[in-house]
Amino acid sequence: MTTEIHGTVAPGFEAVRDAFATNWEMHGDVGASVCATVDGEVVFDLWGGTATFDDGERDWAEDTIINVWSTTKTMSFLCCLLLADRGELDLHAPVATYWPEFAAGGKEQVATRHIMGHTAGLSGWDQPLDTVDLLDHDKLVGLHAAQAPWWEPGTASGYHAISQGYLLGEIVKRVSGRSLGTFFDEEIAGPLGADFHIGTGAEHDERIAHVIPPAAPLGADGGAIDEDSIAYRTLTNPTVDASFSSTPEWRRVEIPAAGGHGNARSVAGIHTLTANGGKANGQQIISADGLERIFEVQAEGIDQVLGADLKIGMGFGLPSPMLPLPNPHTCYWGGWGGSLAIIDMDAKLSFSYVMNKMGDTTTGDPRGAGPLLATYAALMS
Repeated sequence: MTTEIHGTVAPGFEAVRDAFATNWEMHGDVGASVCATVDGEVVFDLWGGTATFDDGERDWAEDTIINVWSTTKTMSFLCCLLLADRGELDLHAPVATYWPEFAAGGKEQVATRHIMGHTAGLSGWDQPLDTVDLLDHDKLVGLHAAQAPWWEPGTASGYHAISQGYLLGEIVKRVSGRSLGTFFDEEIAGPLGADFHIGTGAEHDERIAHVIPPAAPLGADGGAIDEDSIAYRTLTNPTVDASFSSTPEWRRVEIPAAGGHGNARSVAGIHTLTANGGKANGQQIISADGLERIFEVQAEGIDQVLGADLKIGMGFGLPSPMLPLPNPHTCYWGGWGGSLAIIDMDAKLSFSYVMNKMGDTTTGDPRGAGPLLATYAALMS
């Protein structure tokens, strides 16, 4: 299958368009966008295919947005890094400094850095949950405040797949007096004019593409996994059906680890500041030193939930055997099903790929990799 690709490509980056188009021919893509900036300037902004809505099929348009799952986490990280840069949040101080109830269950010394680095031992909940509980921030943070860690904090990573967002959201609220979604909108997305939302209003519904779920819900393929394992307990309580993200209830609430809505343009646009010392669209949002905190390694080795060999900095993933990126000063994260944000500070590159048809993996997808490799080839030519 071929599809018409829309958008713009700067001279020298034409191969990215070809690689993006190949996703339909080789990988069955349905609707997607890909965008990158270099030195703060857009070098390509492309989209194509169709977006699935309640009333049938529409073309994926210039302003189509989609739930990007864990790519949302990168926005939560920026919120915490910005508060730290302003001296309002100490990433190494106990979380209980800002959220006293969190000290229960032996968590007196658990710091924000442990949550950002997936080493806090809070990758899931002890109490059995239903999917609808994901809409109840106060319930979930209350349960975690009382809960003991599942392993000794700081000793290893275990992907806090959905819990991370509630935990960071509560910290941001305690420190700033604003919800994470509001803080992000007022301090980052709004000033940059970026079309990315954590808590997405009804006025955007008509242009939101429906997620096309993978073959199985997250964690549902773990039948051979030990039911007492951290991986099983993390991914199956509750088991998340991706189709739930197309409901108004999911869109409206703030789920800062998995519920953000945007497109490649907005993800790449926001991380233009990450790639360029905190500056984008002529505005200095965060200092370059504040962004260097990303490279403070929090965990390195086999993640207890994903089973992948990861190197995790202050929130963002760092180059590792699983993702051997060309430049060392690079950070990244991706979303369930294939969305991706790559920020290469050496090349001053911000790259993003976003799609509606989810792949079956949480740890990489060839549809984002092809355009990314073509981008690096263009930069090196």
